[in-house]
Amino acid sequence: MTAPELTPDDALILVDLQNDFCPGGALAVAGGDEVVEVLNTWIEIARRGGARIVASRDWHPPDHASFREQGGPWPTHAVAGTPGAEFRSTLRLPPDAEIVSKGTERDRDCYSAFRDSGLAERLRSAGVRRVWIGGLALDVCVRETALDALREGFEVHLLREGSAPVDPEQGRATLKELADAGARIEPGEDHV
Repeated sequence: MTAPELTPDDALILVDLQNDFCPGGALAVAGGDEVVEVLNTWIEIARRGGARIVASRDWHPPDHASFREQGGPWPTHAVAGTPGAEFRSTLRLPPDAEIVSKGTERDRDCYSAFRDSGLAERLRSAGVRRVWIGGLALDVCVRETALDALREGFEVHLLREGSAPVDPEQGRATLKELADAGARIEPGEDHV
């Protein structure tokens, strides 16, 4: 695929590229490290074109409602301030990237980088019209972030090779759902 040029009208949104979602982590996604490498290339494209770079992260309290010990569906992961919550060391995140922490309230989970973060307003006020989204996991937080970006009126490009699902079958369904909702799947809908 020939990557498009990104401009100051674009934002690259990197979803949850944290140790706990990569190999060896508490909630590891198969292919997580490969996703990081793909998105490093997109970071360089964004930097060259003057696009904004946003990185979301789960930043949970130790007794978060989503954890199995609290009756939730997930193993304990991305506890704020722990090594599992840190961005993957191979991620070449620039120092001026905007960090969005989510899932910070004990009693509420939050899968989307847009939910209660003010991100949509900040992007709009900066003149951003298009968002390019990739990360972990495609069928959970990437999905919710992309759907919220569409609801907020952004032109959404889902970076298929820069995303990986928890469940491959659900990942395929998510690509179709996002395409049907209006997202552009990169490198193209024929890959859905």
